Amino acid sequence: MVRAMAASVVICGATAGAVAQDSGYRLRAAPASAVTLTDGFWRDRLERTSDETIWACIEQCAQTGRLANFARAAGIEKGPHEGYFFNDSDVYKVIEGASRLLQIRPDAKLRAEVDRIVRLIGAAQQDDGYLNTYYTLAEPGGRWTNLKDMHELYCAGHLFEAACAHFEATGERSLLDVAIRFADHIDSVFGPDRLEEPPGHEEIEIGLVRLAQVTGEARYVRLAEFFLDLRGRDDRDLRGEYQQDHLPVIHQREAVGHAVRACYLYGGMADVGVATGRRDLLAPLDDLWADVVGRKMYVTGGVGANRAGEAFGGPYELPNESAYAETCAAIGLALWADRMNRLHADGSYADIVERVMFNGFLVGVSQDGRGFFYPNPLRCDGLTPFNHGSAERSPWFACACCPSNDVRFLPEILGFMYATGDDGTIVVNQFAASEATIDAGLGPVRLRQTTEYPWDGRVRVELTPRAPRDFAVRLRVPGWARGDGFAGGLYRFADEGEEGVRLTLNGDLVEAPIDCGYAEIRRMWRPGDTLELVLPMPARRVVARSEVEACRGCVAIERGPIVYCIEGVDHDGRALNIALPGDSSLTATRRPDLLGGVSVIRGPGIARKREGGAILDQRVELTAIPYFAWNNRGPGEMAIWIPASVDAVSAPPASTIASCAVPSASHTWSADSVRAINDQKVPRSSGDHSIPRHTWWPHRGSREWAQLSFETPTSVSAVSVYWFDDSGAGYCRVPGAWRLLGLRDGQWRAIDANYPVARDAPCDARFDSIIVDALRVEVDLQEGYSGGILEWEVLP
Repeated sequence: MVRAMAASVVICGATAGAVAQDSGYRLRAAPASAVTLTDGFWRDRLERTSDETIWACIEQCAQTGRLANFARAAGIEKGPHEGYFFNDSDVYKVIEGASRLLQIRPDAKLRAEVDRIVRLIGAAQQDDGYLNTYYTLAEPGGRWTNLKDMHELYCAGHLFEAACAHFEATGERSLLDVAIRFADHIDSVFGPDRLEEPPGHEEIEIGLVRLAQVTGEARYVRLAEFFLDLRGRDDRDLRGEYQQDHLPVIHQREAVGHAVRACYLYGGMADVGVATGRRDLLAPLDDLWADVVGRKMYVTGGVGANRAGEAFGGPYELPNESAYAETCAAIGLALWADRMNRLHADGSYADIVERVMFNGFLVGVSQDGRGFFYPNPLRCDGLTPFNHGSAERSPWFACACCPSNDVRFLPEILGFMYATGDDGTIVVNQFAASEATIDAGLGPVRLRQTTEYPWDGRVRVELTPRAPRDFAVRLRVPGWARGDGFAGGLYRFADEGEEGVRLTLNGDLVEAPIDCGYAEIRRMWRPGDTLELVLPMPARRVVARSEVEACRGCVAIERGPIVYCIEGVDHDGRALNIALPGDSSLTATRRPDLLGGVSVIRGPGIARKREGGAILDQRVELTAIPYFAWNNRGPGEMAIWIPASVDAVSAPPASTIASCAVPSASHTWSADSVRAINDQKVPRSSGDHSIPRHTWWPHRGSREWAQLSFETPTSVSAVSVYWFDDSGAGYCRVPGAWRLLGLRDGQWRAIDANYPVARDAPCDARFDSIIVDALRVEVDLQEGYSGGILEWEVLP
């Protein structure tokens, strides 16, 4: 029997002062190279990453000019810089991911491609060590002149991490020497009485410490420390909260600004604080952590609620449909959480790593490994192009930080699984069928973990030391299994869980108190000794604190580490009209034939439907799938948070002539959707940004059109068009003029009517009834401005 101690839900372990006296983290992660996945969930995804995702990223880096930029900077080929000024970082992340994959599984083809790209990178380096293809090609005299915006140091940090991974995987110094030359150049430019400006986007701090660990060069740690200490210093122009440059880092206690940058900053503070023994860098981290997981984290482990600035919102500001929750931010949170776990030797941080791994991160990659999400909403109407212009996963993005981050993060998961302590303790942090050989300082121990996690909570760990030996083994007992729920208290279970977290040793039940999220067993271990941890996995309802307005009156569903959602494809195309009453029983069923093999949750729900002129509430079988698997069967409605009462649900609107038509347009801006013009979402004003829209941006002053095509010839006599106009914020205005055309027998004919133009009101045009195959709105955009449509209605 595993029993929880009263102190098990608080952050415990060393204080910042005690950590500062150590030469390193309290726990040391077992390297990924020491771990082999033998079966199951993560091995399948690692193989897909090796077979598909890494190649998809390499292909896209080639097709979008990212690799050509290095060839051009090296003088190997002619041409300008292509793409964003930070595109070098995507190549570095792909090389880091490829190197980690090569370390796990040799691949001659991948190795040859990595070698080719590394040669290109080296050839692009300048004689003084500087390396940035944008400045070499586009602004050769502009180095280090715009650190606020241009990401030179961010790119450098990713180069340093890639170089270390490449060296560890191959034993070759080719990329490591490039990184060392660049780091030495940066060290010669930045420092007291030299250039004293921090990077706009943090990352170099982590990269420099990593480079110091591999090379033994302490100067790199001091340089990372210098960059941290520059932030918020009042003798320079500060950049504000967005870049975490509003206060010195040692005084920051609330997570603000761009979420990815913030998480990278906090990870860097941990690395530098541990490496230097500086308590003042470590002290803020507990308060920052409590702010994030207690007030600003989605149930999926996603962070960064606001699309504007990809930023943290205020306390409890966690909208679902407009959630940004960038995949990179989830990865950043997991990397920071891993450092907090090693800093405090506390399993609650590993709980967050797990939550991100299975939910906030994994949702960002498609089932086939070749499609990606950038933002990750928790509710979707199936129409809004939330994913940078699409309602589906994309094969790539102009700003491709997320796909390239995905490919480096997934193989890093192996490094989260096991750790060791100074006293020879072996820690099992994550669960996956695997084998590992770990040396905690008292000789190697082979571990074999057998499990069908996350679908089954039974985890067997067989230990084989070379000879009988006394040491401790600590097994993480997740908060969701203990009944403690969630670190930070932002979410809690609404129903009772099953009793019976059980731990056996060689088949015999043992008592092991839970301390800091771990069950610890210390004994004389002999080859073949086997621990079995059984974690109950009922499907359970989750509720958020009442301060989270978007989740009031709603429940989410979890089972084990998996967050579930309902998807329209399983419910006659609708998911947003379903309620889950509190008395509905939930059961889990394995579906090896569905979405690559998942467990689904089923239970009785109530769907509010519209039939004819009546609204009916009907009992339906609710089917929930893992959130990470949604949108693999096409776009559609989705929800994690489900109303507990049908009274909180709206019936789908009745079908209309317009809603049944197929929309099209002369042009649609990539961040908008032509399907918005007939989605039946009523605007509050012409500047309503809360609903989908269609715009012709960036076309200005031109003649454009939008069209509704009908399945059969249709009688129409009036239209109502609500124009998009973002005066005061952007460059879309109501049109200068507009008119209607009707298609009949293959010919477009003008429709005689009065066509008023107004802002913040529907513009109606009435005419004699005609039969058409399609209607077209033709607009003359105002000179210098674009325009768009929020909603278009058609009357018979």
